[in-house]
Amino acid sequence: MGSASRSALEASKVVLAALKVSKERVGEEILAAARSIAGSAQLRGLLADPGITPEEKGQIVGRVFATLDRVSVSVLAAMAAERWSSVDEFVGGVEELGIRALVRSAPAGTSIERELFTFETAVRSDSQLELAVSSKLGSADAKAALVERLLEDASPQARILASHLVRLPRKRRIGEALRWAAGIAADEGQFAVATVRTATPLTDAQLTRLEKVLGARYGRKLSLNQVIDGTLIGGVRISIGDDVIDGSVATRLSDLRLQLVG
Repeated sequence: MGSASRSALEASKVVLAALKVSKERVGEEILAAARSIAGSAQLRGLLADPGITPEEKGQIVGRVFATLDRVSVSVLAAMAAERWSSVDEFVGGVEELGIRALVRSAPAGTSIERELFTFETAVRSDSQLELAVSSKLGSADAKAALVERLLEDASPQARILASHLVRLPRKRRIGEALRWAAGIAADEGQFAVATVRTATPLTDAQLTRLEKVLGARYGRKLSLNQVIDGTLIGGVRISIGDDVIDGSVATRLSDLRLQLVG
């Protein structure tokens, strides 16, 4: 993301934080606006036109989406009034604010990032399901309807978000999009997501200890997602953002082979 977009995104997050978001409708409308902008060459052209001032762009977006909730319009207009490095990054920023609005609207105890991880795990383990929600041949509405059925027991926020991601993949594979969204949801909840890969399941006590140790190391709360990976043989591999802690047996054996060869 360009420097202008990073500054614009931070300013937009401040605007959202100052507004009261008590219903999932706001996040849903902001995500729908991202799809509308991405799908409208005319609107993208106006937002990319250097001859139109940021304030005028905010007014344009405010008029286009005037029927939305007042909070949704305020967020979108404020975002359009910022300077973004590209229209694509503006769309990505709108998506992120929609995700953050959904998290803010969720009841206490709702773990949207965990629901997305569970869905991502199901998709990853079923090639036919992954094809059904990722194929360019199927209609966006059909894929969204499938996601709605698969997540019928999840929170409304998770269903809205997953449905949006299959409607607007933006050149991302579904797994990548779900992990990206889960990371933003966790950040809005002021904690980080740690993906823990092991050859065999860890016990609840082991997960609790690991969560405590990692939380102390990173200075924030963590949500642990456990993935069983037989290729590791033993040990554990942990990913937190761009950090990877690799204590797996497979990696240690690989390192040993390299040392012997050298």
